[in-house]
Amino acid sequence: MKLKEGTYCPLIKEDCIQNKCSWFTCVRGVDTNTGKDVDDWGCAVSWLPMLMINTANESRKTCAATESFRNEMVVQNEQTKKFIGAVMTDQGLLNK
Repeated sequence: MKLKEGTYCPLIKEDCIQNKCSWFTCVRGVDTNTGKDVDDWGCAVSWLPMLMINTANESRKTCAATESFRNEMVVQNEQTKKFIGAVMTDQGLLNK
């Protein structure tokens, strides 16, 4: 069931004045919930839930990328320590 959007604006306590209002903005992009393209005009306040969900999704992706980078750095650090230890052992600088 698709709900019909109302046009009442609680800020001015009457119907939305649309493009006469400075908060009436166009949003273009992809709806992360549906994957569909968005190119529509609406009240900035009404866009907030969708934009907040998008921000949360992007933050989640950033955290995952940071964790992946950290894990790769841990592996590289361990390999570097083993290499330096082997070189120092071969040169007699480190006891076996």
